[in-house]
Amino acid sequence: LAARAPAGPVSARALPGGPRGGHGGPGMGMMMGGRGLERMLDSVNASAEQRTQIKAISERTMTDMKAQREAGKGAREQLMKLFAQPVVDANAAEALRAQMLQQHDQSSRRMMQAMLEVSRVLTPEQRKQLAERAAQRGSMMERHMNERRAIEGGATPR
Repeated sequence: LAARAPAGPVSARALPGGPRGGHGGPGMGMMMGGRGLERMLDSVNASAEQRTQIKAISERTMTDMKAQREAGKGAREQLMKLFAQPVVDANAAEALRAQMLQQHDQSSRRMMQAMLEVSRVLTPEQRKQLAERAAQRGSMMERHMNERRAIEGGATPR
């Protein structure tokens, strides 16, 4: 359901929670819009009214997240300039890190707001279905990542 964190102001790989920066959860693919949103809505047999409401939530969220990503570009450019200097200013790096974390927190807060809005549109059963699908996808992704690590590392999969 989510506009993914790596597109946000901070690389999610550097944050606790892994590549998705701790985001995720039931139905997070809905915020991506398009075909992913349609599949998610189809999977829970969403009504026409639910579809309209959730698509509107998704569009508003994607617009907000795009603005936040744009704001984050400046911080990433500053970071690259900072590290390209002959001597890296530790105080400036720390200030920039704090700014980037604040931007990430704003993005996280916006995604949670969207999930809560969607939760008010879906029924408890639909939310349960999304949670189960998210758990299945998580297991599948973990299995694929373990297989990839095994192939790249020459070991056997777990």
